[in-house]
Amino acid sequence: MKMLNTINHYLEKGMPIITPLSLIFGMLFASLLDTWIYLVPWVFAFVTFASTIGVKISKIKSAVKKPLPIILCLLIIQIVMPIVAYGLGMLVFPQNSLIIVGLVIAFVIPTGVISLMWVSIHNGNSSVSLLIVLLNTLLSPVLIPLSIYFFVGQSVTMDTIGLMIQLLWMICLPSLIGISINYLPLTKNKDIKSYLAPFAKLGLFFVIAINGSVVVQYFRELTASLLLIFVVIFILASLGYFLGFFISKLCSFDNDVTVSIVLNSGMRNISLGAAIAVLYFPPIVSLPIIACTLFQQIQASLFGHVLSKYLSRNQSVKTT
Repeated sequence: MKMLNTINHYLEKGMPIITPLSLIFGMLFASLLDTWIYLVPWVFAFVTFASTIGVKISKIKSAVKKPLPIILCLLIIQIVMPIVAYGLGMLVFPQNSLIIVGLVIAFVIPTGVISLMWVSIHNGNSSVSLLIVLLNTLLSPVLIPLSIYFFVGQSVTMDTIGLMIQLLWMICLPSLIGISINYLPLTKNKDIKSYLAPFAKLGLFFVIAINGSVVVQYFRELTASLLLIFVVIFILASLGYFLGFFISKLCSFDNDVTVSIVLNSGMRNISLGAAIAVLYFPPIVSLPIIACTLFQQIQASLFGHVLSKYLSRNQSVKTT
């Protein structure tokens, strides 16, 4: 157990580096990993299950009593950012509908479960974050297919019902089982999450590597279009953090709630986006999602650090 905790600690600490390295690994060994695409939904279901163990209903009761931060954060994640992503995609890539599809997927997927780790590191409100992640995750089988169809349904052929069913058993079912584990007589007093945490992170790296193997053909040449995708993704991802901060300041939320909203507004469940792109769309759709992989952990670390310093400095000014 102690060894697993140590491994998990180093994996968490190395997320900003290991995530892009997983992508590079997938590109280097594309011919080998291509044959493992069929494992993606199973691995992702396990990642979701392992990530939701430890989520207890009692922890989110306080957040339910003050739902405004959760509602505003979900509006940013599921409505504002997909609209902005679609609009910017139409402006920058008007002739490439599949890139626009990738942008929409990248910013319509739910907030990342890994955001709970960053919220904890930067002293955010764990109850608020848990409720945001839980609601966003459970709603995603309906919201993701409908959003993709609404924005780009005319330009791509998509099995909407099939995607809904896939998301139900990749996200909802593992999440509900993971939460239920906490209340079973044989497991409720055991720290199963700590046992599974390092394996969940390895699963995340596996899904990203598979995605890298799928899009390697587009990375063989560093074209202007590829660089433009990176720039657009970086701008959109950063905008999520800024919108979370702006809304929090506008509503005068407490510092811990502000941290939770900012980080959850900026982060995305990239492994889910990667799984959807690989399973349902042509390889080029994965490009914007892969670009998110390169930036997400670094951005979370940077924005979390700057936000913590800003909030602590303001708190010091108020108390003097």
